[in-house]
Amino acid sequence: MEHEPSEEIDPIWTSSRTARQIYALGEVERDIGRLLSLAASSVSLLTLPQTDGPDDNLPQGEERSEQFVLEVSEYFERLDSIQVAIRSSLAHIRQSRIAPSAINAPPPGFVPPSLGVTIPTDGVGTGEVSLGLQEERVGCDAWVGILNALSRLKAAREQEAHGGTHDSQHRGVDMDTRE
Repeated sequence: MEHEPSEEIDPIWTSSRTARQIYALGEVERDIGRLLSLAASSVSLLTLPQTDGPDDNLPQGEERSEQFVLEVSEYFERLDSIQVAIRSSLAHIRQSRIAPSAINAPPPGFVPPSLGVTIPTDGVGTGEVSLGLQEERVGCDAWVGILNALSRLKAAREQEAHGGTHDSQHRGVDMDTRE
């Protein structure tokens, strides 16, 4: 059973196959909630009408059995879509060759650090603040960006030194066209 999105999907969830799988698992979680709701209402429809409470708003007579058939049909459709999504996610994990240690649950009582998952350090207890994995990646990307900018600046200066007046004439033309 295909779900119609109630709102537009954030593009981050369509950026990669893994992101789509994570989004699909979020949909499975919602489907499980709906599945439980359908099971509860189906059981309510199976009870005798005399036991209905005044606030139950359950149909009576032939409508009751028709409603039961509809809810049970939706129940099995949801159940089928859940098992397909879970199997698809498991196949994706197998295909990606994700190490089992990467998906093991944390030990009981584990409280994640406020900075996220940290990179292990050898100097435990040295007073150094350990950044989270995401913070380390951002820092690394910043240093790579600085290196690239400095490399471009150095190349531009070398080109300027070797190019002489020919480049400066072109820059003069470029500067005139910008004004």
